[in-house]
Amino acid sequence: MNTPILSDEKQTHLAHVILTNVAGMSEVKIIGDSAHALREVKRVLAEHMKAEEELVQKVRSRLQSYARQIPEGSQEWDVLYQKTYQEELRKRNLS
Repeated sequence: MNTPILSDEKQTHLAHVILTNVAGMSEVKIIGDSAHALREVKRVLAEHMKAEEELVQKVRSRLQSYARQIPEGSQEWDVLYQKTYQEELRKRNLS
């Protein structure tokens, strides 16, 4: 699975939405160049997307390593995928 979870265009759009909403908060004041703030939001977003892709790949590899092949998309696959995904999140202290 080498396809990104979100395309670059979608990540850019999401970064703009995040920055617009954060800038609109009374508790937040953006100091400096808004272009720099946007680049930082995009960097953090890309970092999280990369971590998510790695997590998804690890879960898929683990399920595909089972001796008995489980058809992807089946109810059993979905249940095992969610269980394995949650286990990996716990291991990474992300849940």
